[in-house]
Amino acid sequence: MKLLIVYGTTEGQTRKICTFLRDEAKKAGHEVSLNDTTRTVLHPDGFDAIVVGASLHAEKYQSSVKHYIREHSEVLNNMLGVFMSVSLTAAANEPESWEELKTITDEFLKVTGWQPDYVEQVAGALRYSKYNFFKKFIMRMIAQKSGGDTDPSKDYEYTDWEQVKAIVAKLEKDFIEQS
Repeated sequence: MKLLIVYGTTEGQTRKICTFLRDEAKKAGHEVSLNDTTRTVLHPDGFDAIVVGASLHAEKYQSSVKHYIREHSEVLNNMLGVFMSVSLTAAANEPESWEELKTITDEFLKVTGWQPDYVEQVAGALRYSKYNFFKKFIMRMIAQKSGGDTDPSKDYEYTDWEQVKAIVAKLEKDFIEQS
């Protein structure tokens, strides 16, 4: 399978997840290209499948990801695809937060015109070391309210790496079934 992974990231966790995904797909014998949407990005033509990763901040995904999907939605809708939403909300066990996350993701996909085969909600990271004073204060307040990690001298990673590995397995299974 020839796989394209494109992503947008703010603090680097989505890049880390997509790099891990690339490495797992390569280990499984697939040809993989990894692109940051803020740089020159490959056109999806010629690929068998695509994973688009974006992180959610203040209820918005990166505009570069939104532009990429809009520009290529016709091609994307005719290939095997996964939208991977990375957020701290995905680490929470709060039903109303998950409903809000689903609504935000559904609206984003509707606006872009893409209907991926799968949507994966992947837990991100709390990177206090990357935040300015104001953002660190806000993130601590949010973490405290939800019972999360509040020590600003540490970073916290919540990504479920087995969930990320499973994305490759889903794509492989569907690719084989479609072939």
